[in-house]
Amino acid sequence: MRYLTKIELFFTFSPTKVKICFMIRRKFWLDRIKKCWESVPIVWLSGVRRVGKTTLVQEIENALYLNCDLPSVKRLLEDPEFFFESVTKPIVIFDEIHQLADPSALLKIGADAYGHLKIIATGSSTLAATQKFSDSLTGRKRSVHLVPILSTELNDFGIKDITQRLLRGGLPPALLSEEFDFEFYSEWIDSFFSRDIQELFNIEKRAGFLRLLEYLIKENGGLIEFNTLSKYAGLSIPTVNNYLQMLETTHAVYCLRPFHGGGKREMLKQPKYYAFDTGFVSYYNGWQNLRNEDCGLLLENLVLETLQSLPFIDKIYFWRDKEKREIDFVCPRRDGSIDTIECKWNAECFNTKTLAIFRESYPKGNNFVVSSQVSTSYRKRFGEREVTFTSIYELGKRISL
Repeated sequence: MRYLTKIELFFTFSPTKVKICFMIRRKFWLDRIKKCWESVPIVWLSGVRRVGKTTLVQEIENALYLNCDLPSVKRLLEDPEFFFESVTKPIVIFDEIHQLADPSALLKIGADAYGHLKIIATGSSTLAATQKFSDSLTGRKRSVHLVPILSTELNDFGIKDITQRLLRGGLPPALLSEEFDFEFYSEWIDSFFSRDIQELFNIEKRAGFLRLLEYLIKENGGLIEFNTLSKYAGLSIPTVNNYLQMLETTHAVYCLRPFHGGGKREMLKQPKYYAFDTGFVSYYNGWQNLRNEDCGLLLENLVLETLQSLPFIDKIYFWRDKEKREIDFVCPRRDGSIDTIECKWNAECFNTKTLAIFRESYPKGNNFVVSSQVSTSYRKRFGEREVTFTSIYELGKRISL
């Protein structure tokens, strides 16, 4: 089924349902891919399963699409030179390329010997997640991480209420279902473990691994103690660290590390982990309705995903000092300035004290407050500092200025 480019609106006329369908083109992501091709021949498109990688690449025009899960495609690619010689289209798509025996060799041959071709390969993890990629393809590729449906895309998908996105998450089958489907999330976890984790890493401790994942998702956005993780999952600390790397490379969790650049009494080591999708936070916590405090926390996920989608942002951190004063997101710029982003479901809850302390050590940079109450962005001065209040829908545009 084509979840990312098709919305089905149901009008019930007993005893049947009439479906009205229209197509959606995800322009933001297609433009990202095309921009990468301006400098390199290969784009590596990664993202968790069911996020819509296949449907997205099938929207690319004038391209040869190959599903590397199919035995017939694997046989076709056994002789890469013969295959590339026979390609008549300017773009080649290798979907689920990690299913091949030697994917990096195939991509390297395509990039080096057939430079007129543009290539896109998809997978559920970062390129370095599997030993099959013996070559990192340095200088030949750019990576694009496809995150769940962005807030700026919701209107295209017919979603008017941001809380629906927060509650159900941004995987299209879950977001566009007629009701909150708990079975989708449990089935996704089973598939994720068997298809991604086992195929890539072949781990043995399934129960401990899933307990670890459950803890991280339930504690979404919280500070993590490794001893607590170890006790909860019933795993040794070295095993916990190993499994955390697996979860990061498969995009199941995002590790946010504390920013420190010489400021006084900054926290240096303890990280935060965010779940890849808000729907799974709701699922693991048993939420069927969201309170304001739940929405405020999940808004952080949407802001993080927006920041991850912006190609000009290299690093994302949070900031916290020994007095527990904290800024949700800190983004260093290449010119030495540092942007701060605070997430407030209620804009009136924003307090400038923490920002003032942060800016004593790092005076250069823009300040943003993202709130559900803001419909049109505006600026406000607090003493010497200016803060831009914006909605989640306008954050990407405002931070790029």
